[in-house]
Amino acid sequence: MDSTTPLPDPRPVYARATEQAAAVIAAVRPEQLAGPTPCSEFDVRALLDHVVVVSLRLAAVGADGVPRAVDTTTDDVPDDGWSAAYEEVRARVIRAWESDERMAAPTRVPWGEMPGRAALSGFVMELVAHTWDLNEALGRPIVLDPELGEFALAAAHRALPEPERDPRRPFDAARPAPEGADANDRLAAWLGRRPLGRV
Repeated sequence: MDSTTPLPDPRPVYARATEQAAAVIAAVRPEQLAGPTPCSEFDVRALLDHVVVVSLRLAAVGADGVPRAVDTTTDDVPDDGWSAAYEEVRARVIRAWESDERMAAPTRVPWGEMPGRAALSGFVMELVAHTWDLNEALGRPIVLDPELGEFALAAAHRALPEPERDPRRPFDAARPAPEGADANDRLAAWLGRRPLGRV
């Protein structure tokens, strides 16, 4: 998909991405929370925190298209409570972005102002990428949806068309994808990830 191709409606894709993320989060055991992830600044607990906090902010943006201060603390989430916390917030995001008007309306997100359709597509990319991170950290308990990977990879190429990245960007420079990599592994490589244990 090049930059002139109209974006497909990201709402059903985002809903599927949240279902996939929820399935991986449900597989987390409390003893895994301190384990490493391919996203080097996060252990498993911090990655879960990041996914929930970003979802809270996304729900707030979906309400009126403007980032607002929201209560983003997850300090009260117990070790076995991450699945319930994510289930609650993902439902809020889907409700906040359900209108056709939100898809067309100007929306301010950390990487600029754009129509809601483009903004939500970017959040699909982020969620699918972090779901890959978490799935990898847990030893790949589920097989990730290749269609979600393809959508997220297309969004990643639109948002980050060059393999080299400014250090201020949240994603590292692209890495070569392993031979025979599926869409999710190619997405991870384009965003600078490598599977745990790979040197």
